[in-house]
Amino acid sequence: MKWLKRVALGLLALLVVSSVGGYVYFDRKFTPPANALSVSHAAQRIPLRWLASDGNPHAALLLPVKIDGITDVFYMQLDTGAPSTVFYRASLQSILEQHPAAFAIEAGKQQVGLGFAIDGLNVRSPRFALLDYGSKVESGNPQAANIIGSIGTDLLEKRVLVLDFRQDECAFLQAVPEAGFADFQFRKRRILLPARIGDQPRTLLYDSGSSGYALLTGKQEWDRLKTPGGLVKVEKGNSWGRALKVMTAPANREVTVSTVALPLTDVTYVEGTSKMQDWLMRSSGMQGMVGNTLFLGRKLTLDAGTQKFKVE
Repeated sequence: MKWLKRVALGLLALLVVSSVGGYVYFDRKFTPPANALSVSHAAQRIPLRWLASDGNPHAALLLPVKIDGITDVFYMQLDTGAPSTVFYRASLQSILEQHPAAFAIEAGKQQVGLGFAIDGLNVRSPRFALLDYGSKVESGNPQAANIIGSIGTDLLEKRVLVLDFRQDECAFLQAVPEAGFADFQFRKRRILLPARIGDQPRTLLYDSGSSGYALLTGKQEWDRLKTPGGLVKVEKGNSWGRALKVMTAPANREVTVSTVALPLTDVTYVEGTSKMQDWLMRSSGMQGMVGNTLFLGRKLTLDAGTQKFKVE
């Protein structure tokens, strides 16, 4: 499954690498392409749509979008673990069958030029990446998710993101008053938040693409944080042919992000990763990855331009 591949890579590789060899690998492997987005205006009070999976009601976070020249509403996953906004080839191909003049996909090309809107926010690029992924959209069905791509952190370089999980809405703003904000790191267009678990300082990657997980971490930390004797939920998947076991255990802890204490009710560990991923974990001082679940009931503001954030 796609999200399991992301968990394995995100958890073990997309953090700050401390050793010289690890840093060189990380720098070459995970440096994103130049930001090609043209963005105008702003958007407020965008409704969030949650996609459920395997009993988890917050498995994915979707935003409504409209492609230029098309009145239909589609959805894109908000994915702060991805440094670039991408579209899914199969989904766009099915849209073209109904709207052949809206945009063009050249045979053999892995890019597409188009524009889309999120409420009043307009986004355009001549070279969005195309992934060989997705499914046929269901036109005329307002209940269908019709996911056509993922919105990455290249958009956060252009606008301040406000995620209000209390009201289930978000905003992309040009600026916000920054009273009470704290610093975060925005490396390779990845969001690294300072945190504490108990008395231990931690740097946590915020990946909304792994939405349904509160905290993903390594085996030792998982053993330390989980509730002894708690029932462990096991999910199976694969990462490029390698079998993975994703284990989530109950926890009764707090994660302090900035100055706000957030309840940590479960913790997750991925077993079956490659030796390279394990080496990256050891050499990086990997400390964990959080999804949206940790921030439910809160408001999270991220200003990547100033590298400031706030949890309310």
